[in-house]
Amino acid sequence: MIRSLFCAAACMLTLGACQSTSKRLPIIGEREVVQGDTIYPTIPSFQFLNQDSVMLSDKFFDNKIYVANFFFTHCPSICPTMQRNLLKAYQKYKKDDRVAFLSHSIDFKYDQPYVLKSYATKLGVDNDQWQFVTGSKADIYGLSDKYLVYTKEDASVPGGYDHSGYLVLIDHDKRIRGAYDGTNEEEVQKLLTDMDILLQEYK
Repeated sequence: MIRSLFCAAACMLTLGACQSTSKRLPIIGEREVVQGDTIYPTIPSFQFLNQDSVMLSDKFFDNKIYVANFFFTHCPSICPTMQRNLLKAYQKYKKDDRVAFLSHSIDFKYDQPYVLKSYATKLGVDNDQWQFVTGSKADIYGLSDKYLVYTKEDASVPGGYDHSGYLVLIDHDKRIRGAYDGTNEEEVQKLLTDMDILLQEYK
């Protein structure tokens, strides 16, 4: 299901690239029509504890575009590459109050706020523009579905957790506008381009 949605989005993105007059990104997700209005899925309200032991809600991201992902600090596989690539976006848009970043830890047992804080500092994050959050398994894993990201606790895989490495681009209305493989250099460059395109919508 998730793969098919992203494949469809990729096709739409490719088509959009061929249409030079089109500068709008697609809205990803199954839409429905209610009384003649097209309704797209959105990221629901949430509250999580961040790296500073402060409750962070979705309100923090109001009137911003943001990039979200799911990771854990001692991940031995895709996370280091994914987070280093997301750091490139953070560095490009640092101090731009129109843009934010949100990393959800899927290791609800180990990744307490002080662990997330240490991780963020070592990564090179030194302001509140990039938030790192933790929460209960039910809340974090339940929300990952809304971002169309696969997450699973699995003792058979390295690190004990399995997840996809998408960087998910969210607009002002909390709708998904793009998803990019955070381990792929070309995909990350596409993310940076699409962030610029999305910001143009709000000028």
